[in-house]
Amino acid sequence: MAWTWRYEDPSGATVVPLDTAPTSEAFPNQADAESWIGEHWRELLSAGVAQVTLLEGEREVYGPMGLSPA
Repeated sequence: MAWTWRYEDPSGATVVPLDTAPTSEAFPNQADAESWIGEHWRELLSAGVAQVTLLEGEREVYGPMGLSPA
């Protein structure tokens, strides 16, 4: 099963980030997906993504997880 991130605005609606945002492919496992978001969250936040939800196939694993620093 592939692991992917769903990009969301503050209300939880799915958004497409600006062209300047890095794009994530499907990941083979949860650890790879989490490593990727850990490396790219600042760029996604700058491109209009407020929060993300991790999916395994169609199943929501967790989220929404805000990208703004605490």
